[in-house]
Amino acid sequence: MRIVLGVSSGIAIYKAVDLASKLRKEGHELHVVMTPDATRMISPVVFSAVGNCSVYHDWMDVRNGWIPHTEISRTADVLVVAPATANTISKIANGIADNLLTLVALAFDKDAKILVPTMNYRMYSNKLFQENLEKLKNNGWFVVEPEEGHLACGEVGKGRYPENEKIVEAVHLLTFPKKLAGKKVLITAGPTRERIDAVRFITNASSGKMGYALATVAKRMGARVSLVSGPTSLKPPYYVDEFVKVESAEEMYEEVMKRFEDTDIVIMNAAVGDYRPKKVFEGKLKKTENDLVLHLERTKDILKELGQRKSNQILVGFAAEVENFEENAVKKLREKNLDLLVLNDARKAFSSDRVEVYIYGRDGFIKRIDEDDKIRVACGILDVVSNLAGGSPS
Repeated sequence: MRIVLGVSSGIAIYKAVDLASKLRKEGHELHVVMTPDATRMISPVVFSAVGNCSVYHDWMDVRNGWIPHTEISRTADVLVVAPATANTISKIANGIADNLLTLVALAFDKDAKILVPTMNYRMYSNKLFQENLEKLKNNGWFVVEPEEGHLACGEVGKGRYPENEKIVEAVHLLTFPKKLAGKKVLITAGPTRERIDAVRFITNASSGKMGYALATVAKRMGARVSLVSGPTSLKPPYYVDEFVKVESAEEMYEEVMKRFEDTDIVIMNAAVGDYRPKKVFEGKLKKTENDLVLHLERTKDILKELGQRKSNQILVGFAAEVENFEENAVKKLREKNLDLLVLNDARKAFSSDRVEVYIYGRDGFIKRIDEDDKIRVACGILDVVSNLAGGSPS
């Protein structure tokens, strides 16, 4: 993909160097356009070296009929302006084109255009600036909102440059085929915890990474995504529509059932605990010389109940097995009335960033996805889901 990174002279400009590096590492063809003041803060040589790319800043640098702003804007797939100062944003909003970056922005006519506003919080909240920003949103610009916190000027408020990973994800969000457009997707992820006392609990080794990857990709594909997650160390995926934290199997049951009727696709990736202590001790259980016996009782089988309740929903389950893989997978699919089941090896799935899966449908084996990182595996799984849901690769 050909990406133009527009860089204006915000104090966060040094973070744009890292953004150029990340875009390059993803394999994009990168071109950088800087405002004149931006070149006074960081040399174009830095961006060129880090991004392995051409850097432009002079709108008069016409060579052999090659006109910078018309050619750069015509051949680009995505335009990202980061950091975008109040001055640059206001110029773009009002059609002012007095440097190469604003010329490129005015001439760029594709849908994938991203702004990353960064400035003092009083400038950001200024009514005139907000009117300009709203004008650009209404004109198709995707705005990666600034964060709140300590600013370079020493004040505290909304105006900080966001994480570059969030900007990169915005590129994926705007350019990914919308195979699940208009669908409501409910995904569960992570482990559950069943309390023994105030400080101890029973859990499992699920990291939540597969579920979070599925939520990320489903959102890229245009779905409205609700993610119900057990306890993990992961950040919520960027741009999901709803993120719900739970701890126990009972809490996950309640949150899933609240949303089930109004959902088109349910993907139950969470490793929900099968048992919980029958009695939860108050405070911290003290150690004694005697053995401790815990009496466990079954938790609710969320997946089975969803299979009994479903009408038009597509229901996807996961099976993490250690033996008799296919036999156990097919049995689970049929017993729980699933539309799809994703099978993996429990000995590998919980401990690795990479996974290999096998997908089964009502008529048997559908597809094997070779070992890969979980985002790519999620793409493969959701391709199968979108085909079943009648999605189109728009």
